[in-house]
Amino acid sequence: MYLVYFVVDQLAMGIEIERKFLVGGNGWKAAAGEGVRCKQGYLDSGQGTTVRVRIIGEQAFLTIKGATTGITRSEFEYEIPVPDADELLVLCGEAIVEKRRYFIQHVGMLWELDVFSGANAGLVMAEIELESERQPFALPEWVGEEVSSDPRYRNGHLARYPFTTW
Repeated sequence: MYLVYFVVDQLAMGIEIERKFLVGGNGWKAAAGEGVRCKQGYLDSGQGTTVRVRIIGEQAFLTIKGATTGITRSEFEYEIPVPDADELLVLCGEAIVEKRRYFIQHVGMLWELDVFSGANAGLVMAEIELESERQPFALPEWVGEEVSSDPRYRNGHLARYPFTTW
C-alpha cells in the first residue's frame, strides 16, 4: 500500500498539509497489517528548512521541506537509488530516526502510524495528510492528543533530541 502513498504524495508535491497525533492503546493493530521499516536522517535543518534522506521499504527518497505555517509547509520529494540513500545516511551521523510505518485506511482517509524504535522507543504517532487545512476527517478511536503544532514531535527534532531524553 505504501506505493500508492508515494504516488499520491508526488501528485501533491510542493505543499504538505499534515496533522499529527499521539496514539493511545493498541486498537490500531487490527487494521494495520505488517507495516514497513523506515530509516531517515537529516542532512540539514535550519532557518525553518529541513533536508531529509529516507529509506522506506525498498525505496529511498530525498526530501526538502520549508518552514511550517500552521500545518502547511512546502515539500519537494524525489526518489533516489537506495545505495545513494545509504551513503547519505552515513553523512547524517547520529541525526537518525528509525521506525516502523503502518498504513491504515479509516473512513476513506489514509493514516500513517509510526512506531518509533531506538532512541525514540515508546513513541507512537499517527498523521494524516490533507488537501486543505480545513478539510474534515474522522478521528480513529486510537488517536489521542494532537501535536501538530508542537515542534518536539517533528522527526527532524526527534533525530537531534530523542523522545527518550525528554
